[in-house]
Amino acid sequence: MNTSSNDSLTTYLALANEDSLPLIKKQEYNQKAFNIVINQPNDSMNKVYLFRVANRYYNMNDWKNYSKTVRAVLLKSESSKDTINTAKAYSYLGDYYRSQTISDSAFMYYFKAEKMYINDNYNLAKVRLNKALLRFNESDFSGSEIEVFGALRSIKGEKANDILYDSYNLLGIVYNESGEYDKSILYHTKAMSSIDDKVIPLDFQSKASSLNNLGFVYQNLNKHKQAKSYFEEGLKQKNLLIDKPSLYAMLLDNLGYSKFKLKESDGLPELFYQSLKLRDSLQLTAGIITNKIHLSEYFASKRDTLKGIRYSKEALETARSSKNFRNVLGGLKQLAIIEPQKASVYTKEYIHINDSLQKVERNMGEKFTRIEYETDQIKDKNSDLVEQNRNLVYIFSGLAMLGLFTFVIKTQKAKNRELLFKQQQQKANEEIYNLMISQQNTIEGIRIKEKKRVARELHDGVLGRMFGVRINLDSLNKIDDGTAVEKRNNYLTELKSIEQDIREISHDLNREKSELINNFVAIVDNLFEDQKKTFKSKLVSIIDSGIKWELVSNSVKINLYRILQEVLQNVNKYATADNIKIELKKEEDHLILMMSDDGVGFNVKTAKKGIGLQNILFRTNECDGVVDIKSKKGEGTIITITVPIE
Repeated sequence: MNTSSNDSLTTYLALANEDSLPLIKKQEYNQKAFNIVINQPNDSMNKVYLFRVANRYYNMNDWKNYSKTVRAVLLKSESSKDTINTAKAYSYLGDYYRSQTISDSAFMYYFKAEKMYINDNYNLAKVRLNKALLRFNESDFSGSEIEVFGALRSIKGEKANDILYDSYNLLGIVYNESGEYDKSILYHTKAMSSIDDKVIPLDFQSKASSLNNLGFVYQNLNKHKQAKSYFEEGLKQKNLLIDKPSLYAMLLDNLGYSKFKLKESDGLPELFYQSLKLRDSLQLTAGIITNKIHLSEYFASKRDTLKGIRYSKEALETARSSKNFRNVLGGLKQLAIIEPQKASVYTKEYIHINDSLQKVERNMGEKFTRIEYETDQIKDKNSDLVEQNRNLVYIFSGLAMLGLFTFVIKTQKAKNRELLFKQQQQKANEEIYNLMISQQNTIEGIRIKEKKRVARELHDGVLGRMFGVRINLDSLNKIDDGTAVEKRNNYLTELKSIEQDIREISHDLNREKSELINNFVAIVDNLFEDQKKTFKSKLVSIIDSGIKWELVSNSVKINLYRILQEVLQNVNKYATADNIKIELKKEEDHLILMMSDDGVGFNVKTAKKGIGLQNILFRTNECDGVVDIKSKKGEGTIITITVPIE
């Protein structure tokens, strides 16, 4: 780089950083600096200047040119195999995507940078903090906590008070959001004690930020007197309004809210109005929404319902227009309180949005994990390819030996598992068989007892009465007068009564036979009754009364019972279903067992490796039957088992 162009570059960069100049002029000077640097040789200083250009675009919020500059330096760094600047470029791209609220792309670039900052503990900690912040913004609090502690481990034993402060501060915020207020207070206090003015510039107003955070925790604990003292101390910090007007507005709003909760009228509602005016000038949408909700609460408490409703609706409209759905919830909650006649409408929308947000946040947390996994996979794959080219013969030999060894072990383990499984199945079958035998013996005892009762009824009642009628009819043969006809009619009536008694005894015997036939149905019904008593899910069962269970083999009945147990157990453990339906019916020469639920569903291909489904498949196979499983995540499950019967 010649001296004249170097002087021009320095001048352009200085002018691009001059706050007194209008934005458009600063952008012009920065573009001139970029045009000089981009055509220079690809050396270390060239990348330094490109990063300086990028920093100035970042400060101007000119994200388009910032992204273009960072990608240019990334291309140069990768072509020269400069890992340090490649990692830095990845980190800068993470910042870009975070500014655009594209969390998954930001997370990917931060993760790439993390993998390359091997010997740079300070930048490694910064990248991990950025990942923690992304996870926090997506409500992945446990993931955020893990990333912060990873950052702290990176700088252990080093003097990096700015990283220390940011880590403790974020931990305090995470614990506050997750309701662990004691931990939150502890880490906010640690953050404040770690402030070093030599490392952290005064205009960052770190102490004021920590005081505000501590006050906010005490607000959540409904300890508004302590919260108020922290907010007041925060507002006393020197040059706060000039250095951090957004923080100043937040402290005003929080102080006003604590005063409102303490029923202190001085300074209200002026504190809210002052904060709102400042936030409005700074276009701080989230702060404006919070302010208006606080004003709504304030005026509602003063029975000024019109103003209360007005501010709540303004907050809700602002949240919707900015697509800040988390703040939409606050507006809906407040409106439900001050407009009780419409509370059901607001509550219904609140639940719908909250459920959607939780689903999105859960998906984003899983996406972050998947990005880490897939990036690691790609890196491992590339490393493996290099290693294969270098040591091909050794790797193949080792893999062959390892494969053989693994095959032998897995084969032996599979045999052991199969043997253990068969033993367990045999034991389970014996238990069910013993249970059925026990019930059968009980019923048999009752049947014998009933037979004896019927015999007594026949002997003592029916036979005695029939003998008396027969003797009397014989005696009528010797009588030949007008009374004989009347007596015969009386004896015929007696015979009809005896016939009715015999019919009732026969009916009792038929009912006993039906109970014996339906013994299996009784066992299954007991299982369903236990399910209904123990679990909240609604169970509907339909058993075809036309099935002749006495003709179905004990083996089939045992296996069907065990399948029902397994399915109900899986639904109770994993499905979180509201409704379960079980149907047993006969179609031609087959028994059909259909079980369905409206639970969370599962991936059938993956789940088929599980023990539960393996048990169902095994038992169906024992009956020479067929299993059909239909399930998708979020769409419930339908299991149909078809078993042949004679």
